[in-house]
Amino acid sequence: SAFNILCTVLMLPLTGVLEKLVIKLIPDSKKQETKTELDERLLAAPSIALERCHEVAADMAKTAVQALADGLTSLHQYTPELAEAIRKKEDITDHYEDMLGTYLVHLSSRQISEQDSAEAAKLLKIIGDFERIADHGVNLLDSAEEMKEKSVRLSETAKEELEVISSAVCEILDLALMAFLNDDLKAAEKVEPLEQVIDALKETLRTSHILRMQ
Repeated sequence: SAFNILCTVLMLPLTGVLEKLVIKLIPDSKKQETKTELDERLLAAPSIALERCHEVAADMAKTAVQALADGLTSLHQYTPELAEAIRKKEDITDHYEDMLGTYLVHLSSRQISEQDSAEAAKLLKIIGDFERIADHGVNLLDSAEEMKEKSVRLSETAKEELEVISSAVCEILDLALMAFLNDDLKAAEKVEPLEQVIDALKETLRTSHILRMQ
C-alpha cells in the first residue's frame, strides 16, 4: 500500500505530460463515425434483435426524411455544404438498407414467433421506402445543381407555388415519420388524404407553370 501511494504521489505532477503523450501516440479520429452496425450475437434472442432493428430503422427514417427536407431546401438555398450533407445522408440510408435487409433475412430464417415474423416482414418493406425517400432528396439536389449550372431563375409566382407544395410535402413527411416512430394510427390516418391533396396540387401547379412558360 505504501509503495502504491508513493508511486501515485510521484506520478501526479506528470499527469499532464502523460496525457499529451497518449494523445500524440493515439490521436482521436477526425472522421466522425456515422454508420451503425447490428450485433450478430443478438440473433440468438430474436425479440431483442427485432427491437434493435426497430431502433436502427428509426434512425434510418429520421435520416431519410431529413435528406428529402434538405433536398427541398436546396432548391432555393443551395450551398456546397448542404449538397454534401444530402449525399452523405443518402449514403447512410443505403448502408442502413443493406445492413437491415441482410440482418432481417437472417432473423426470419430462425425459429421466431408469428408476430415477430410479421414485424420483420413489415420492416423489410419499410426500409425500401425509406431508401427511396433519401433518393428523392438527391434527385431534388440534382435539379437544384442543374438550375445553378444553367443559371435558371424561377419567377416569383413559381417560387411561391413551389413553396406551397414543398410545405405540404414537409408536412406529410413529418406525419409519416411520427406514425412510424410512435406507432401513431391517428397520424397515419392523415397521411393518405394529404397525399391526395399533394397529387392534385402537383397537377394544378404543373399546368400553371406550363402556361406561364408558353
